[in-house]
Amino acid sequence: MFSRTAAAVVPAFGRLTTSTDVSSLPAPAVLVANHTSPADPAVMLAALRSMDIEPVVLATAGLWRVPVLRYLLDRDGHVPVHRRTSRAADSLDAAAAALAAGRHVLIYGEGRLPSRTDAAEAAPEPFRSGPARLSLASGAPVVPIGQAGARRIASGSRAKHIAGFLTAPARRPRLHVHVGAPLHLPAGIEAANASTHQAVVSAWRVAAGRLLEPAALTR
Repeated sequence: MFSRTAAAVVPAFGRLTTSTDVSSLPAPAVLVANHTSPADPAVMLAALRSMDIEPVVLATAGLWRVPVLRYLLDRDGHVPVHRRTSRAADSLDAAAAALAAGRHVLIYGEGRLPSRTDAAEAAPEPFRSGPARLSLASGAPVVPIGQAGARRIASGSRAKHIAGFLTAPARRPRLHVHVGAPLHLPAGIEAANASTHQAVVSAWRVAAGRLLEPAALTR
Protein backbone atom coordinates (compact mmCIF):
# COMPACT_ATOMS: atom_id res chain seq x y z
CA MET A 1 0.00 0.00 0.00
CA PHE A 2 2.74 2.48 0.99
CA SER A 3 4.84 1.56 -2.05
CA ARG A 4 1.90 2.19 -4.38
CA THR A 5 1.11 5.48 -2.65
CA ALA A 6 4.73 6.62 -2.84
CA ALA A 7 4.92 5.74 -6.54
CA ALA A 8 1.82 7.85 -7.17
CA VAL A 9 2.76 10.84 -5.00
CA VAL A 10 6.53 11.30 -5.36
CA PRO A 11 6.40 12.43 -9.03
CA ALA A 12 4.35 15.43 -7.90
CA PHE A 13 7.14 16.50 -5.54
CA GLY A 14 10.23 15.85 -7.64
CA ARG A 15 11.72 14.35 -10.79
CA LEU A 16 12.79 10.86 -9.79
CA THR A 17 15.29 8.82 -11.78
CA THR A 18 16.94 5.52 -10.94
CA SER A 19 19.99 3.52 -11.92
CA THR A 20 21.32 0.11 -10.95
CA ASP A 21 24.43 -2.03 -11.22
CA VAL A 22 22.40 -5.23 -11.65
CA SER A 23 19.45 -6.37 -13.77
CA SER A 24 17.63 -7.95 -10.82
CA LEU A 25 18.01 -8.27 -7.07
CA PRO A 26 18.17 -11.49 -5.07
CA ALA A 27 15.37 -12.23 -2.65
CA PRO A 28 15.62 -12.18 0.24
CA ALA A 29 18.12 -9.36 0.65
CA VAL A 30 18.93 -6.64 3.18
CA LEU A 31 18.53 -3.32 1.38
CA VAL A 32 20.68 -0.73 3.16
CA ALA A 33 20.22 2.95 2.29
CA ASN A 34 21.47 6.32 3.46
CA HIS A 35 19.01 8.47 5.42
CA THR A 36 19.04 12.23 4.90
CA SER A 37 15.47 13.57 4.97
CA PRO A 38 11.93 12.79 6.16
CA ALA A 39 11.09 12.63 2.46
CA ASP A 40 13.56 9.94 1.47
CA PRO A 41 11.51 6.89 2.61
CA ALA A 42 8.83 7.85 0.08
CA VAL A 43 11.48 8.46 -2.57
CA MET A 44 13.05 5.08 -1.81
CA LEU A 45 9.75 3.18 -1.94
CA ALA A 46 8.78 4.85 -5.22
CA ALA A 47 12.15 3.99 -6.78
CA LEU A 48 12.06 0.39 -5.59
CA ARG A 49 8.49 -0.11 -6.79
CA SER A 50 9.62 0.92 -10.27
CA MET A 51 11.89 -2.15 -9.98
CA ASP A 52 8.97 -4.34 -8.81
CA ILE A 53 10.24 -4.40 -5.22
CA GLU A 54 7.99 -3.64 -2.24
CA PRO A 55 10.17 -4.12 0.85
CA VAL A 56 9.46 -4.52 4.52
CA VAL A 57 10.73 -1.27 6.08
CA LEU A 58 12.28 -0.84 9.52
CA ALA A 59 10.89 2.50 10.74
CA THR A 60 10.77 4.50 13.94
CA ALA A 61 8.24 3.09 16.40
CA GLY A 62 6.70 6.54 16.84
CA LEU A 63 4.76 6.04 13.60
CA TRP A 64 2.85 3.19 15.25
CA ARG A 65 1.34 5.62 17.77
CA VAL A 66 -1.03 6.89 15.06
CA PRO A 67 -3.98 4.44 15.16
CA VAL A 68 -4.90 4.27 11.45
CA LEU A 69 -1.27 4.46 10.35
CA ARG A 70 -0.40 1.66 12.76
CA TYR A 71 -3.00 -0.59 11.14
CA LEU A 72 -1.66 0.13 7.66
CA LEU A 73 1.96 -0.38 8.70
CA ASP A 74 1.13 -3.70 10.36
CA ARG A 75 -0.94 -4.82 7.38
CA ASP A 76 2.03 -4.31 5.06
CA GLY A 77 4.37 -6.09 7.47
CA HIS A 78 6.62 -3.13 8.30
CA VAL A 79 8.70 -3.31 11.47
CA PRO A 80 8.78 -0.75 14.34
CA VAL A 81 12.20 0.13 15.77
CA HIS A 82 12.13 0.99 19.48
CA ARG A 83 15.42 2.84 19.71
CA ARG A 84 17.23 3.14 23.03
CA THR A 85 14.82 0.73 24.78
CA SER A 86 14.96 -2.89 25.91
CA ARG A 87 12.85 -3.75 22.84
CA ALA A 88 15.39 -2.41 20.33
CA ALA A 89 16.57 -5.90 19.36
CA ASP A 90 13.00 -7.02 18.59
CA SER A 91 13.11 -5.21 15.26
CA LEU A 92 15.99 -7.35 14.02
CA ASP A 93 14.11 -10.52 15.00
CA ALA A 94 11.06 -9.35 13.05
CA ALA A 95 13.26 -8.35 10.11
CA ALA A 96 14.92 -11.78 10.15
CA ALA A 97 11.48 -13.38 10.02
CA ALA A 98 10.59 -11.28 6.97
CA LEU A 99 13.83 -12.36 5.28
CA ALA A 100 13.06 -15.99 6.10
CA ALA A 101 9.71 -15.51 4.35
CA GLY A 102 11.53 -14.34 1.22
CA ARG A 103 10.89 -10.60 1.58
CA HIS A 104 13.30 -7.76 0.93
CA VAL A 105 13.99 -5.71 4.06
CA LEU A 106 14.89 -2.01 3.87
CA ILE A 107 16.95 -0.58 6.74
CA TYR A 108 18.67 2.78 7.13
CA GLY A 109 22.32 2.47 8.07
CA GLU A 110 22.62 5.64 10.14
CA GLY A 111 19.43 4.91 12.05
CA ARG A 112 18.66 8.62 12.31
CA LEU A 113 18.53 11.84 10.33
CA PRO A 114 21.61 14.09 10.16
CA SER A 115 21.65 17.20 12.34
CA ARG A 116 22.63 19.47 9.44
CA THR A 117 20.20 22.24 8.48
CA ASP A 118 21.35 22.87 4.90
CA ALA A 119 19.82 21.15 1.86
CA ALA A 120 23.10 19.96 0.32
CA GLU A 121 24.26 16.37 -0.02
CA ALA A 122 26.93 14.84 2.20
CA ALA A 123 28.35 11.33 2.42
CA PRO A 124 26.50 8.90 4.72
CA GLU A 125 27.41 9.22 8.39
CA PRO A 126 28.75 6.24 10.41
CA PHE A 127 26.41 3.26 10.50
CA ARG A 128 24.89 1.41 13.40
CA SER A 129 25.62 -2.30 13.44
CA GLY A 130 22.03 -3.42 12.79
CA PRO A 131 22.29 -3.94 9.00
CA ALA A 132 25.51 -5.94 9.32
CA ARG A 133 24.17 -8.06 12.16
CA LEU A 134 20.96 -8.76 10.25
CA SER A 135 22.84 -9.85 7.13
CA LEU A 136 25.32 -12.03 9.01
CA ALA A 137 22.62 -13.69 11.11
CA SER A 138 20.28 -14.39 8.19
CA GLY A 139 22.81 -15.13 5.47
CA ALA A 140 20.99 -12.70 3.18
CA PRO A 141 23.23 -10.45 1.07
CA VAL A 142 23.37 -6.69 1.52
CA VAL A 143 22.20 -4.53 -1.36
CA PRO A 144 23.64 -1.00 -0.98
CA ILE A 145 21.38 1.84 -2.08
CA GLY A 146 22.26 5.50 -2.39
CA GLN A 147 19.68 8.24 -2.67
CA ALA A 148 20.20 11.94 -3.30
CA GLY A 149 17.96 14.96 -3.67
CA ALA A 150 15.41 14.30 -0.93
CA ARG A 151 16.89 17.09 1.18
CA ARG A 152 15.70 19.47 -1.53
CA ILE A 153 12.18 18.47 -0.54
CA ALA A 154 12.62 18.62 3.23
CA SER A 155 15.58 19.34 5.50
CA GLY A 156 16.53 21.48 8.47
CA SER A 157 14.06 22.80 11.03
CA ARG A 158 10.38 21.84 11.32
CA ALA A 159 9.45 25.14 9.65
CA LYS A 160 11.81 24.40 6.76
CA HIS A 161 10.34 20.91 6.45
CA ILE A 162 6.85 22.34 6.08
CA ALA A 163 8.00 25.02 3.64
CA GLY A 164 9.89 22.46 1.62
CA PHE A 165 6.94 20.11 1.31
CA LEU A 166 4.61 22.98 0.37
CA THR A 167 6.87 24.38 -2.34
CA ALA A 168 8.27 21.12 -3.76
CA PRO A 169 5.38 20.60 -6.22
CA ALA A 170 6.27 23.91 -7.84
CA ARG A 171 10.04 23.39 -7.67
CA ARG A 172 10.04 19.63 -8.44
CA PRO A 173 13.71 19.06 -7.48
CA ARG A 174 15.68 16.27 -9.09
CA LEU A 175 15.89 13.02 -7.14
CA HIS A 176 18.02 9.98 -7.88
CA VAL A 177 18.27 6.49 -6.38
CA HIS A 178 21.13 4.15 -7.29
CA VAL A 179 21.04 0.44 -6.44
CA GLY A 180 24.43 -1.20 -6.12
CA ALA A 181 25.43 -4.81 -6.62
CA PRO A 182 24.65 -7.30 -3.82
CA LEU A 183 27.52 -8.23 -1.53
CA HIS A 184 28.14 -10.93 1.04
CA LEU A 185 29.77 -9.45 4.10
CA PRO A 186 33.03 -10.57 5.73
CA ALA A 187 32.85 -12.30 9.08
CA GLY A 188 32.85 -10.11 12.18
CA ILE A 189 30.53 -7.20 12.96
CA GLU A 190 33.18 -4.50 12.67
CA ALA A 191 34.43 -5.62 9.25
CA ALA A 192 30.88 -6.28 8.01
CA ASN A 193 29.72 -2.85 9.15
CA ALA A 194 32.68 -1.16 7.44
CA SER A 195 32.00 -3.01 4.18
CA THR A 196 28.31 -2.09 4.30
CA HIS A 197 29.08 1.58 4.92
CA GLN A 198 31.66 1.72 2.14
CA ALA A 199 29.24 0.15 -0.35
CA VAL A 200 26.43 2.57 0.53
CA VAL A 201 28.83 5.53 0.29
CA SER A 202 29.75 4.34 -3.22
CA ALA A 203 26.07 4.01 -4.19
CA TRP A 204 25.31 7.44 -2.73
CA ARG A 205 28.23 8.93 -4.67
CA VAL A 206 26.71 7.65 -7.92
CA ALA A 207 23.27 9.03 -7.03
CA ALA A 208 24.58 12.43 -5.93
CA GLY A 209 26.90 12.57 -8.93
CA ARG A 210 23.89 12.19 -11.24
CA LEU A 211 22.55 15.37 -9.64
CA LEU A 212 25.94 17.08 -9.96
CA GLU A 213 26.12 17.57 -6.20
CA PRO A 214 29.55 19.02 -5.31
CA ALA A 215 30.07 16.64 -2.37
CA ALA A 216 29.97 13.66 -4.74
CA LEU A 217 32.22 15.21 -7.38
CA THR A 218 35.13 15.92 -5.05
CA ARG A 219 36.89 13.28 -2.98
